[in-house]
Amino acid sequence: MTDDLPDLRIGPENAEILSSIGRDERIAEGRAARGSVKRSAHERLPDRPQNFDVVEFVERANADRVPSLVPIRRHRMATSPFMFFRGTAGLMAFDLAETPVSGFTVQLSGDAHCGNFGAFATPERNLIFDVRDFDETLPGPWEWDVKRLAASLVLASRSIEGGGDDARQAVRSAVGVYRESMTAFASMSTLDTWYARVDVRDILAAAGPKTLRKKRRTYVEGVGRRTILKAFDDMTELDAEGRRRFVDEVPIVYHVRSDEDKFFDVRELFEAYRESLAPDVKSLFARYRLVDWVVKVVGVGSVGTRCAAALFLADEDDALILQMKEAGPSVLEQFHPSSEYASHGMRVVAGQRTMQAASDLFLGYASEGGRDYYIRQLRDMKGVPDLEDMGDAQLSEFARFCGRTLAGAHARSGKAAQIAGYLGSSDTFDRALVAFADAYADRVEEDHRAFTEAIESGRLESREA
Repeated sequence: MTDDLPDLRIGPENAEILSSIGRDERIAEGRAARGSVKRSAHERLPDRPQNFDVVEFVERANADRVPSLVPIRRHRMATSPFMFFRGTAGLMAFDLAETPVSGFTVQLSGDAHCGNFGAFATPERNLIFDVRDFDETLPGPWEWDVKRLAASLVLASRSIEGGGDDARQAVRSAVGVYRESMTAFASMSTLDTWYARVDVRDILAAAGPKTLRKKRRTYVEGVGRRTILKAFDDMTELDAEGRRRFVDEVPIVYHVRSDEDKFFDVRELFEAYRESLAPDVKSLFARYRLVDWVVKVVGVGSVGTRCAAALFLADEDDALILQMKEAGPSVLEQFHPSSEYASHGMRVVAGQRTMQAASDLFLGYASEGGRDYYIRQLRDMKGVPDLEDMGDAQLSEFARFCGRTLAGAHARSGKAAQIAGYLGSSDTFDRALVAFADAYADRVEEDHRAFTEAIESGRLESREA
């Protein structure tokens, strides 16, 4: 029997392989990459092709969306440059495709703007802070996520009328902590890196003015109140026949009429979803029965994709509410190898589980009617800080936690030592990202003006929800 086993002895050739992947060698590999791509080169923002029509480019993303919801998406994107930025991950990917990269690939969020970081409960009901959006996740250059985060912080600062120095400080905070955290991850064991997380208690304990500590606690307490039970009370009611149903809030939440596109066969969808769950969760899920579902419009970039919510009951007041979100091709697939997974729902779930320190117990995926979906709990102790309610000091502090969190998410891909070696201990990369983020925010504001002008001229239809 043993003759069939591979030879695991450390011969000369295997010893060479093992020695080549030591931590010091990986750090040196990262440091050597500076010879090809200087850290200061990351401040460069390449020009777009002549006659580039930003409105036409952005509108391509609406081609396969629900037509009746597209005007709502445009309205949300038009409200501010930051909201426009949130809805145009594909546009930034197009711009980033011409920027320099060091050559180290990690699992990317693909849309790591600062609005996509927040607190949520682990299956053990502990609150952690982490990346929370993976619609565009795909392996790619770590710099892409960092640059999207940096640009978003400048736009967020401008949206609260922060000064240029305030915006630059927020970027320095995020990128500096990302660099320092990556250095720390490079010295940790593989398992310690995988287990690392940002506990909300660490955020509450962070130093800072009394007013900031109070805002932190208010935010955390608010997340703790956003439970399934609260969603059940807020979103459902008993109908005239005594059946529990979602409350319609047209056009954001609504039941589909018999003559409308139902998107999918909901029972077929959940049969397929059940098979994606671990055996213990599958057994838990079997205790609930589906009683109602509605279309539910969410976010900015997701508006117009096929998103819904489903109500399950184990008893009359024992609820589970799941959110179904359509998963299409990542915007990054135009510039990087396509997903290796059989469906985009599987791609999103795998990317989320790779990057997050802990994921939703009910996270799963399904395909139905030729489309892919991923599924998770709705509003179960999940929350994003209100960026518009932040002052400059709070935004800078928030940026630090975003930088630490993104470093941890990237380090889980196993390239912490190379990235740490490349970044080094100086602030050269930090300063380059400050310049890049400021220039990119200027470009977004120009793009936003072109977009709003297209709406005002009647070229595009926009409608408030």
